[in-house]
Amino acid sequence: MKYQVMGESTPSIPWQEKPADLRLPLWRYQNNPIIKRNPVNGVTRIFNSSVLPYQGKFIGVFRGDTYTGLPKLYLGRSDDGINWKFDEKQIQFINEKGEVEELYYSYDPRLVKIDDTYYIVWCTDFHGPTLGMASTKDFKTFNLLSVPFLPYNRNGVLFPRKINGMFKLMSRPSDTGHTPFGDIFISESPDMKYWGNHRHIMSKTNDQWWEGLKIGGGATPIETSEGWLIFYHGVTNTCNGYVYSIGGAIYDINDPSKVLYRSKKYMLTPEEEYEERGYVPNVCFPCAALHSSDGKIAVYYGAADTYVALAFTTVDIAIDYIKENS
Repeated sequence: MKYQVMGESTPSIPWQEKPADLRLPLWRYQNNPIIKRNPVNGVTRIFNSSVLPYQGKFIGVFRGDTYTGLPKLYLGRSDDGINWKFDEKQIQFINEKGEVEELYYSYDPRLVKIDDTYYIVWCTDFHGPTLGMASTKDFKTFNLLSVPFLPYNRNGVLFPRKINGMFKLMSRPSDTGHTPFGDIFISESPDMKYWGNHRHIMSKTNDQWWEGLKIGGGATPIETSEGWLIFYHGVTNTCNGYVYSIGGAIYDINDPSKVLYRSKKYMLTPEEEYEERGYVPNVCFPCAALHSSDGKIAVYYGAADTYVALAFTTVDIAIDYIKENS
């Protein structure tokens, strides 16, 4: 390996070798999508979801669009990270009064382990869309945390450890529409309750047309010897609607508000039928990335707001591609 990966790795992640004729640095699982339509009673689609290793297997928090049309969060389990079984009941969140709090909608969750606690960040309703946060230690009790930001905000991504004694959270401030602007910011907190010291990280850019409309956080950052490896999404607006692609960047290991490298080329863009055709066509939306100690990476992404799909790379291939095209 040319570069090293740090932090907690996954002993046995889903994996397929790179095709010989591949040009882009991410390659798709041959049996995509791994989660298809109507995966559980009352849920028409699962997509834009996040997974982690847990007790020798895999666990995930999944966006499930219900028959009412509203998205809710569901728990899923898997032996291999590919074949999933879901709880039919939505995740119940406990508020500070010890009561179950009913959430109007919940979507696009990210899941991260920090020390001995698992944290979920998602988009929720708080007089408008903003980030919701919860913690669990056993995936049985889910405790709501303080809402970190006022509306409007989306795409919350926590770093997998404290940096200089502070929790770090990426987000994408938005507005009442569908985000005609969209840059990535970072904030910090000593206690997961009070957030501040906000910094701007990256802007959308017309120089790279694939991310000219907006950008947003994706998978949990991976700690490497070159810095934090980031998979994010970029959006362009075409005459036939939005197109969501996956991009990559590397942030400074001690100060992730500093961008060291950012690829001007996308790493994956909608090309397969399950990415181009669905409830929202032309979407590749990363929400999770598992890595092993030998440098393998498995990226989970939402496809066409309809399916969950898998793509693969290695830390060497991803970092070289980002640096060479920065």
